[in-house]
Amino acid sequence: MRKYLVIGLGSMGKRRVRNLHYLKAGEVLGFDLRADRCQEAREKYGIAAFDNLEDALKEHPDVFIISTPSDRHHHYALMASKLDKHFFAESNFLPEGVDDLVAIGKRKDIVAAPSFTMPHHPSVKLLKKLVSEAAVGRMLCFAYHLGAYLPDWHPWEDYRGVYYSRKETPGCQEMVAFELTWLIWLLGKVKRVFAFKGKLSRLETEIEDVYQIGLEFENNILGNLLVDVVSRPSIREGKFVGEKGTIIWNTVEEELKVFDGETKSWSTYPEGSGIIEPGYSVRTHEEMYIEEMSDFVAALEGNSSYPYSFEAEKAIIEVLQAIEESAEKGISIMVK
Repeated sequence: MRKYLVIGLGSMGKRRVRNLHYLKAGEVLGFDLRADRCQEAREKYGIAAFDNLEDALKEHPDVFIISTPSDRHHHYALMASKLDKHFFAESNFLPEGVDDLVAIGKRKDIVAAPSFTMPHHPSVKLLKKLVSEAAVGRMLCFAYHLGAYLPDWHPWEDYRGVYYSRKETPGCQEMVAFELTWLIWLLGKVKRVFAFKGKLSRLETEIEDVYQIGLEFENNILGNLLVDVVSRPSIREGKFVGEKGTIIWNTVEEELKVFDGETKSWSTYPEGSGIIEPGYSVRTHEEMYIEEMSDFVAALEGNSSYPYSFEAEKAIIEVLQAIEESAEKGISIMVK
């Protein structure tokens, strides 16, 4: 039976403990520098948890689950590689160390997996099917908005003290990259960007809280991406326009709708409740986190290859760098 060491027992780390328990993947251990989080993990999940990494490593874990703030992912990934341990890392969109992660990902003796969450969302899976089958014809353009009010991300703690409010690990920029991951998976590679960003709200953070981005894809699809951490209610809302119809997705209404231009009729697809995690202000669709962890466990067992790579994550980082350059210079930027 494998031993999994969850590194970082904050919100995502606790989620990964639950995922592994749900999957009955093996023994789960925890590590966090905060003793209170370790105690909570012991009491709530019945796992051994350590506030000293050396003590955790004495338990000889086989797998690292890296759920720290993004500026620490590289550190623990290098450690996992040096110790010949498989690892799963939450989304990382900082350029520092990305080439190291790409090199580690090419090793044949360990499974190195970056998070790939949104393709498991029920509506995103349906979007992929509809676009792949050309249900509304060839895709032409889209407008998509993610709004996620920052104080609601972790309602149980003060947002001003959490990593995503710091300029080193900015939450709004991270969400731009998070959304680009599945949009590029859905629609293809981005060729050029034109972007604006700003600190527009009165939230007490060090970060820009709104990004407005124009995207030109290699297949000539044009898109508008708006990401902010000031919207109330939090929402994902998109309109995807094809030659023969339109797809509309709205998470407040919890449904995806398809308009057939030939029959002039709508088809509606409710998202369904899925697995709900108490404590969050929006529906979390926990099944998508369970499914991506299931993909990782299947790759560990040799049953299938993991569906995402650090090379693909590096490509997202390059788009994000082009966005930042565009916003700073006020010009369109070609992606590497």
